[in-house]
Amino acid sequence: MAIRPILGLFETADNAADAGDALKEANISPNDIDFMTDAPYPEGAFGEREERHRLYVFPLCGALIGLTVGILLTTMTQMAYPLVQGGKPILSMPPMAVVTYESTMLTAIIFTIIGIIFESRLPRMKVGLYDTRITEGLIGVLVNVEEDRLSSISEILSGAGAVDVIRET
Repeated sequence: MAIRPILGLFETADNAADAGDALKEANISPNDIDFMTDAPYPEGAFGEREERHRLYVFPLCGALIGLTVGILLTTMTQMAYPLVQGGKPILSMPPMAVVTYESTMLTAIIFTIIGIIFESRLPRMKVGLYDTRITEGLIGVLVNVEEDRLSSISEILSGAGAVDVIRET
């Protein structure tokens, strides 16, 4: 059975939240329900699932990679071209610390930018069901269900006060 999207458009946030509650009562998984708005609502305003993010992993990995690269770069350079001056050690810590710090910060920043792009799911190659009236103030409730449940979901959305219900053609 193929999964099809259906989109209900609502004028108020209360009606959209009621639709979300009715869909949960109809045994629709919270992972199959998505709320779309043009305005920022507080997280959980519609009773939606809490989105998990892993953004903190990207700068941490970037910093570890940058630290490793900085240490290896400075150590290998000083070992490849040893300049002994007055009996001082070949590996000098103050210049190594500066280069290592800079490489750590640079890669942490680059990985953070990559993480933001990745966590934002950009670029989005496949655009799902959408209506431009969402950008004009309506609230969209997108539900992904099996084909045989489309009519019952349409009735649930209409019963919750949907202005319009759109199915994929």
